[in-house]
Amino acid sequence: MNSLYYRLFARRISLIIMFYLFFYNTSRSQELPDTLVSQRIQFIQQMLDQGKPGANRWWYGWLFGYSAATVIQGALFFTSHNNKTRQDMAVGAATTLLGVGGQLITPMVPGYAPDRLRNIPVNSIEESRNKLATAEDLFFKSYLREKTGRSWQTHAIAGVVNMGAGLVVWLGFKRSFLEGLENFAINTVVTESQIWSQPVRAIKDYKYYCSQYDIDKKLSQRKLNLSWYVGLYPGGARVEVLF
Repeated sequence: MNSLYYRLFARRISLIIMFYLFFYNTSRSQELPDTLVSQRIQFIQQMLDQGKPGANRWWYGWLFGYSAATVIQGALFFTSHNNKTRQDMAVGAATTLLGVGGQLITPMVPGYAPDRLRNIPVNSIEESRNKLATAEDLFFKSYLREKTGRSWQTHAIAGVVNMGAGLVVWLGFKRSFLEGLENFAINTVVTESQIWSQPVRAIKDYKYYCSQYDIDKKLSQRKLNLSWYVGLYPGGARVEVLF
C-alpha cells in the first residue's frame, strides 16, 4: 500500500516538474534576444533625447511668459488709478497666474523622461529587460501627454472656461458686452496658441517605434491605466481624465 502511494506521489511530482519545464521553456523562448533589448532601449533613448529640447522650450517658454505677464499686470494694477484698467489688470494677472500654476502641476513628460531613463542602471540581463519595460512606459506616457494636450477635449474645455472669464468681465464687473467679448477673444488666442504650439514629436516617434519593431497593436492592446490631472489656463481651469 505504501509502495503504491509513493509511486503515485512520485508520478505527480514528475508531472508537475514536466509542466513547469514546458511553460518555463515556452516563456523563455518568447523573450527578446539580449541584443534586441539593448537595441530597443537605445532606440527609445535616442528618440526621447531628440524630443527633449522642444518639449522643454515649450514648457519653460510658457512658464516664463505667464510669470512675466503676471508680474507686469500686477504692477499695473497697483500703480494705476483708472478703475477699468485696474479691473482688466486684476483679471489678467489672475488668469496668467493660473497659467503659471498649470505649467507647474502638469510638467511635460517628454522633457524629463530622457534623463530618468538614462539614470536607470543596467548591470544584468534582468535589469536590462526591466529598463526596456520602463523605457516603453515612459515613451508611451510621453505620447499620451502630447496627445491629450492637443485633443479636442482640451480645446473645448479651454473655450468653456474662457467664456466664463468673459462673462465675469461683462456681468461681474458690469461692463459692456463687447468688453466681455474682447476678454474672451484675448484669452482664446492665448490658450489656442499654447495648445497648438505644444510639441507632437513623441506622438510621431512612438507610432514609428511601434511600426519599426512590429508592435503596431501596442497602442490598442496596452493595459488601460486611469489617471487624471488638473490644468490651469488663462481664464480658468480644467480637469482631464487620461485612460
